[in-house]
Amino acid sequence: MNIGTVTFEDRPLFLAPMEDVTDIGFRKLCKRFGASMVYTEFVSAEALVRSIKSTVNKLTIADEERPVGIQIYGRDVPQMVEAAKIVESEAHPDVIDLNFGCPVKKVAGKGAGAGMLQNIPLLLDITHEVVKAVNTPVTVKTRLGWNKEQLIITQLAEQLQDCGIQALTIHGRTRSQMYTGEADWTLIGEVKNNPRITIPIIGNGDITTPEQARLAFERYGVDAVMIGRATFGRPWIFKEIRDYLDGKPADPTLDINYKIDILKEQLEINLKHIAEEHGPDDPRNELRAILHTRRHLAASPIFKGIPDFRKTRIALLRAETKEELIGILEDIREMLINN
Repeated sequence: MNIGTVTFEDRPLFLAPMEDVTDIGFRKLCKRFGASMVYTEFVSAEALVRSIKSTVNKLTIADEERPVGIQIYGRDVPQMVEAAKIVESEAHPDVIDLNFGCPVKKVAGKGAGAGMLQNIPLLLDITHEVVKAVNTPVTVKTRLGWNKEQLIITQLAEQLQDCGIQALTIHGRTRSQMYTGEADWTLIGEVKNNPRITIPIIGNGDITTPEQARLAFERYGVDAVMIGRATFGRPWIFKEIRDYLDGKPADPTLDINYKIDILKEQLEINLKHIAEEHGPDDPRNELRAILHTRRHLAASPIFKGIPDFRKTRIALLRAETKEELIGILEDIREMLINN
């Protein structure tokens, strides 16, 4: 499978772009554990064109996380074109991805993200013009349709391919479903099996186990699988799935001590990156890094089953210093070992 000049191994695994989740520290960890390609948090075209600092900062990528995609969203053709040009010139990503799938109200409700599924002519116009404007491979991520009465993905996939995109990611839900119910992979499979479709098709939705990933490849024939929410606090899921797909035994090193140390390492990576971004002497750096880290800590599945964990979870979410957060993790380690 190829996207542009990037060649991927058989049955590649991608990290989905997620706001407030796929920061540089988390992307590095996922890459280290076997993610074939990672994506930044999605980027507002309007904010990028206006040079909003927090948005521009999202363009920072490291060589060790490549191949990496930067995803942009918006509803205005000139802004999307200009944003794509900025992304290309400033960050030089391997892929520029167009977000036509985000279902949250603040995005879709304003006509961007999955909101574009209600204005297909504009969606296609944006895609066509961005493809023309940049040399970087352009890809798209979208959903099955706006609702169950408008399941348009099979036709839309052909239209997007005709616009010149080089890969298509499909989340197996409609916008109306948000993240509820089960993802429907049957339409993803129909797109992949359409003889007119020649670009790679990447499936997304409800991949939480190695067995589900294998089923996605074998039953629906997708070229790659993208994993989103299942990575929260669990960057090692890529290794678990990769080993399973490759017929390797489960890695015995993925034990409690190892996983706790990885979560602590994420904090250290975030501290280093934020110091580089904001200056090493900014007193707010430590809290910034903790805010980026603790949502993953609180969501990590290794904490499940700890008796009376509610108080500890609240403490994780309230921690404001590195020492406090590490102390809580060490307490959790002791609880897990002794449980």
